[in-house]
Amino acid sequence: MDLVYFVLCAFGLTQILVYGTIFSPLRRKIEKKSDWFGTLFNCPMCTGFWVGVFLCGINSFTELFNFELSVINLFLLACLSSGTSYVLCTVFGDNGVKHEFIRLDE
Repeated sequence: MDLVYFVLCAFGLTQILVYGTIFSPLRRKIEKKSDWFGTLFNCPMCTGFWVGVFLCGINSFTELFNFELSVINLFLLACLSSGTSYVLCTVFGDNGVKHEFIRLDE
């Protein structure tokens, strides 16, 4: 259950940082100053990785999930956060499940 809570927290925080309108002014300001940070805050995979690092760092302050703090766990949880945040951001949007129609007759 710890992994489920971790993934959901990571997805939620990544979604807010990358797509939340409350952070739009901050994202625009960052984009003007730095290409690296501008790219970071527009990419759910990149932001998801650092969200995973952050969540692993605050691990001892929450009862939702509890992982042994080690460099390996930090890296693996950051990768898990990155991958699942990217997949969930790709599948779900503001209007629910995203879908595309592909016309085969063209």
